[in-house]
Amino acid sequence: MSYDTKAATGTGFSFEVSGPWATYWVAMLRVITGWWFFHAGVTKLLDSGLNFGYAPMYLEGMSGTTLGPVATFLAGFPNLMGAMVPLFETLIGLALIAGLLTRLASFGGVIFMSLFWVGNAGFGHGVVNGDLMGLLLFVTMIALAAGRYYGLDAFVEKMSFVQNNPRLKYLLG
Repeated sequence: MSYDTKAATGTGFSFEVSGPWATYWVAMLRVITGWWFFHAGVTKLLDSGLNFGYAPMYLEGMSGTTLGPVATFLAGFPNLMGAMVPLFETLIGLALIAGLLTRLASFGGVIFMSLFWVGNAGFGHGVVNGDLMGLLLFVTMIALAAGRYYGLDAFVEKMSFVQNNPRLKYLLG
C-alpha cells in the first residue's frame, strides 16, 4: 500500500501515526470481523456445547438451493456438523483477532458465509444482504493479507521455517 500522505495543499501535513491509516483500518476490520465470528461461536458453545442441533436442520433446509447437494450431504453427519459449526466459528474468530493464519481462517469464513448466503436464499430484500457483506469482509481479509497489519502473521512470516517454505505465506497474512 503505497500512497502520498501529504494533504492536497502540499503543506506536508501527514495523516501518519506510526503507520498509514489504511493499515489501522485493515487491522480494525480484521479484529471486528474476528470478534463477530468469535462471539457467534462462543455463544453457541455456551448454549449447547459441541452439540449445536440447528446446524443439520439448517443444512437440510438448503436442499432446494444451488448448494443443496453439498448441504444435504453435510446434514447427513449431524453430530459432526453440530460440533464443527460452533468450534470453527470460535477458532476463525480467534485467528482473526490475533491475526494468525489469517488467510486460512478467512477462507473458512468464506465457506461459512457462502453457505449462509445461499442458505438464506429467500433474498426478500435482494441479493445484497448481511451474509453477502460478511462474505465480502472475509474476502477482503484474504486479498489485503490483513494479518500482516498489527497481527501475529507479521512475526510468523519472519521465522526461518516460513522463510524456508515460502508457500506457507499463502496461509498467513
